[in-house]
Amino acid sequence: MARIAIDALQDLAAAALAASGANPAMARATAAALVRADGQGLASHGVSRVPAYAAHLRNGRADGAAEPAIVRGRGGAALVDAGCGLAFPACALAVRTAVERAASHGVAYVGVTNSHHFGVAALHLGEVAAAGMVGLAFSNSPAAMPAWGGRRALFGTNPVAAVFPRRDADPLVIDLSLSEVARGKLMIAAREGRPIPQGWALDAEGNPTTDPKAGLAGSMLPMGGVKGAMLALAVELLVCALTGAQFGFEADSFFEDEGNRPRIGQAFLAIDPEALAGRQVFLDRVETLVAAMLQDEDVRLPGARRAALAARAAAEGVDIPDALLAQLRQLAG
Repeated sequence: MARIAIDALQDLAAAALAASGANPAMARATAAALVRADGQGLASHGVSRVPAYAAHLRNGRADGAAEPAIVRGRGGAALVDAGCGLAFPACALAVRTAVERAASHGVAYVGVTNSHHFGVAALHLGEVAAAGMVGLAFSNSPAAMPAWGGRRALFGTNPVAAVFPRRDADPLVIDLSLSEVARGKLMIAAREGRPIPQGWALDAEGNPTTDPKAGLAGSMLPMGGVKGAMLALAVELLVCALTGAQFGFEADSFFEDEGNRPRIGQAFLAIDPEALAGRQVFLDRVETLVAAMLQDEDVRLPGARRAALAARAAAEGVDIPDALLAQLRQLAG
């Protein structure tokens, strides 16, 4: 394990992506987002993704020359076309547009079409919180879960995130995907030869399984049963039907180097509290709820751990496996 400073890791990741075909803006935005994930202890969505993104760029699954653009809009709604590039520049444009339009209209919903994997959902919402607004983020992903009662993978694990600013404190950050567990847990269990608990996955025939390899060949189960499946359906419709993006079952897996351009969708909602009860009332109510939560000593506010890890990483750097660091350096040339 090697420890590397945030800035150095970001430069290395950007160089690896640029060498694989990403334009400078795409390489920088993607590297910055991935390194932020590492800094918050979310290594599964950090620079460990660079080799896969690099392969997608080289194999045409992502267009490194793409430049996102607003292609439609009216009032508090707009659509950004990612142009089949890596998602991060398009998502940044969408979030910036949502904040600007919410400042004028009180609320804004901005979708992204023809997109790619967008990493940690909540990390896109920092600009919303910094503007004093409530933010929500949604994305679909390649098929991993069945419709309720179905057997084949149809919906993605479809992450959802929300951010609520606070007065003189880090915002509350809620971030989750809609499968019972992350697909990565099955991958680890398969690698280690361990069974998985019943209720995590189905095999390719739609039968419950404790074999992680069979689960990886089949589908993940939604969290909360039918409720999670309905939420996954809602996200597919919010980010695909409204934007023209591809549904999860139309996108090849992100874990494969070759395949189609996923063309998935994202969406960002920004709400200005001033348009409702007012900013000060909103902040007062948030603090009332936070105080009630913290009366139980074991309660940890959502986002607090990530903020603490980010501060530590900024000062001390992050730990990266030696093999991954060597791979990044090789990709960067």
